[in-house]
Amino acid sequence: MRILVVGAGATGGYFGARLAEAGQDVTFLVRPQRAAILRERGLRITGLGEETVITPRLATAAELSAPYDLVLLSVKATALGQAIDDVAPAIGPQTAIVPFLNGMAHLETLNARFGAQPVLGGVAKLVTTLNADGDIVRLAPLATLTIGEQDGRPSARVDKIHSLLDDAGIDVSASADIVGAMWHKWVFITTVGALTCLMRGTVGDVVAAPGGSGLGPAILAEAAAVSAAAGSPVPDDQLAAITATVTQAGSPFAPSMYRDVAHERPTEVEHVFADLVTRARTLSVGTPLLDLATLHLRVHQHRTADRALEHLGG
Repeated sequence: MRILVVGAGATGGYFGARLAEAGQDVTFLVRPQRAAILRERGLRITGLGEETVITPRLATAAELSAPYDLVLLSVKATALGQAIDDVAPAIGPQTAIVPFLNGMAHLETLNARFGAQPVLGGVAKLVTTLNADGDIVRLAPLATLTIGEQDGRPSARVDKIHSLLDDAGIDVSASADIVGAMWHKWVFITTVGALTCLMRGTVGDVVAAPGGSGLGPAILAEAAAVSAAAGSPVPDDQLAAITATVTQAGSPFAPSMYRDVAHERPTEVEHVFADLVTRARTLSVGTPLLDLATLHLRVHQHRTADRALEHLGG
């Protein structure tokens, strides 16, 4: 099976490297700047006692000319439009597209461009980041994938992709309700993102402040209410697990969006937060805390855009 991994960042690079290590036919579609780094240093995974280096097969958009069997799409939501244009020559009648973006809007975008048939749902749970050298750094052991057909039906291609990922040593599961799984992750990332970005601290920092332990559950209640109104109620065990995560004293946990804010980088505010609160309005669900987080992150986005323009202006 010919596999194209779109993006070689903290998520796509990690899972693509695992497939390449297992001997699969993997090509990474990357921008010229990222290609230069990977050609110089290799694709490196560090952290948690690991030191893995592979020499990846790379392609830029101009070099794509034939369809692939499987496209794993792992880019920031802000880069989705360009990534879709870039990957279009690699999409054929038999291609399966598995996106691993947060939120739900990307499914609608992909369906509109390629039709719903080739597009599966996907959920990636991974705690990694890119360091200053462009290497992938693992911050926690969690590294799982979930895939499934959008309509929940069993299919031979899901079974085949599942086997391929499993054979590469990836912790993967096939879901009969991948849309629900995507909603439930969306609830989690908006909860922890709003908590840490609004308060500008780790979970432990927030919980240590008087009254801080109640904020995470209050944000979770809003996000979970939106998911339930959309037809995907979060199971009780997952609600309990998220509650434990956002109320754990001394926890160093903070999501990637918080790291983006702390380092004055752009975020996926429109795709992850604004889309959720817009859906909440349509579903008549009140989300005052998530509205506040959305505004906060939009202000941050405006400031980072202004700084980027100032930098370009010299």
